[in-house]
Amino acid sequence: MQYGKNIRRATMAMAAMSAALVVTACQPGGDESGAESPSQTPTTASATPTPGAPSAKPSEAGTPKSSPTSTSGGSGSSGKTPKTCAVTALNASAYQAADRPDGTGTGAAVVEFTNTSAQACVLQGHPSVAGAGNGSPQHNRPLAVTPTGTASPVTVAPGAKAWVKLTFVQVQGEADGYCQSGAKPVVYPTMVIGLPGSGLHQVALKDGQFAECDDKVTVTAVSAAKPS
Repeated sequence: MQYGKNIRRATMAMAAMSAALVVTACQPGGDESGAESPSQTPTTASATPTPGAPSAKPSEAGTPKSSPTSTSGGSGSSGKTPKTCAVTALNASAYQAADRPDGTGTGAAVVEFTNTSAQACVLQGHPSVAGAGNGSPQHNRPLAVTPTGTASPVTVAPGAKAWVKLTFVQVQGEADGYCQSGAKPVVYPTMVIGLPGSGLHQVALKDGQFAECDDKVTVTAVSAAKPS
């Protein structure tokens, strides 16, 4: 009998030990290999950005970017604005204008400037005018200039031309003629024409000399259109 009671006690003790082991295995901190990971709530791409990905700024999001507006100064394909024509880049000549005041003097003359350089350049403004002898531009007599028209930049391509027109107080009468003001007519073999930034240019008429009265002249601004 005593032997049978001992067997029952041993059996009950083993059963209690097994139950304790089962309870221990179900507690946190048990064997990690047998524990299940807690489930995670799925993330929504529109609500939570992917870690490390840059987010758009409020001013950029959904707004198309526009290209900056560029301005041009009439500079050509190179984007560079041509420089003022140097005195050495120009060849100047003069001839009597077809449209001139009635009389026997020169009346009016057209001065033509040709760009002889390999680069486009700019002429602008009203000319200065002085009467001079042949080959002595430094010994000249400035004329009183009355400018007409608006002075705008004129870009002159290589080989191209620009013009100014000079209208003098006309000489009247035959032979030596006379001036309506009572002054004596003046004859100049050449004229010295100055352009702003482009130096002085001595020109002679292709068809005579410059005969005028009162040492006064009305001038146009440099033009890309050939005057008559």
